[in-house]
Amino acid sequence: MADPLITRAQIEACAKVFEEKYSHFIHQTPLMKLPGKALGIACAEVWLKLEHMQTGGSFKARGMLNRLLSNPIPDSGVIVASGGNAGIATAAAARALGVRCEVFVPGVSSLAKRERLAALGAKVVVVGEAYSDALAACLKRQQQTGALLTHAYDQVEVLTGAGTLAREIELQGGLPGSVLVSVGGGGLIGGVASWFEQRSRVVALEPELAPTLFNARFAGEPVDVAVSGIAADSLGARRIGALAWAATQAYVRDSLLLDDISIKQAQQWLWRELKLEIEPAAALPLAALQSGRYLPPANETVCLIICGANLDPASLG
Repeated sequence: MADPLITRAQIEACAKVFEEKYSHFIHQTPLMKLPGKALGIACAEVWLKLEHMQTGGSFKARGMLNRLLSNPIPDSGVIVASGGNAGIATAAAARALGVRCEVFVPGVSSLAKRERLAALGAKVVVVGEAYSDALAACLKRQQQTGALLTHAYDQVEVLTGAGTLAREIELQGGLPGSVLVSVGGGGLIGGVASWFEQRSRVVALEPELAPTLFNARFAGEPVDVAVSGIAADSLGARRIGALAWAATQAYVRDSLLLDDISIKQAQQWLWRELKLEIEPAAALPLAALQSGRYLPPANETVCLIICGANLDPASLG
């Protein structure tokens, strides 16, 4: 049976719960609007959705909280495998709800993210080098403890929560002409595309060294890929999620790859010019514009989702 598409009605219902009961946890993050020329881009306007200012430092808080709210949580708590951001979001949601949290991270995860996890009260287990190694160990542990499994990017509740970000963009500014989205396992683009459907052009962006969606499209189905590079701690899934695959097949036409140099340059530009301290994964949307990989029409409004800020500040030097 085909994987289900997330509906706008599901996203709307999730957003209402957040607004009515958890506005202290899920924040409405700013939408910065700049003329295209302020970023050196030949388009009418560029919006920066500053989701790196969300609880836990990334968009992941939305999906993880929705996952926890939608299921009974056993005494053993919750468990997740993550390059860092999904773990931080799960740990933050678990602390807010007063439940235990265990997080499995790969060796590629940054020390800054591990320290943040520990500060949130999570038990941190480092396993292997890649996200897939951490996930395998996490699934084995979950079978032993019975903890509620929160997947970093491939659960209905996770994509639905991520979709509330897209709804928020529309409420704040209306429909942009295009929305540029970083892709790892696909939880963010799956939720965003499910909200916008094809009312805005959603563009998938990946590092050349972690092409999960791009290679899946070439193969005609999700496939395993080798992952490395500057954004591997956040965009290090080896295979696009099944739910994101279904959503992108339905709603996303464009899948583009970016090299590490352009990603780093965009990250540094955002810090130097706008004082936005963000991780490499959050710089892909600007990199797509500044490198010319995505060329918007002159009259277009382009929305860049700045998805996360869990980094070692020294790396910006």
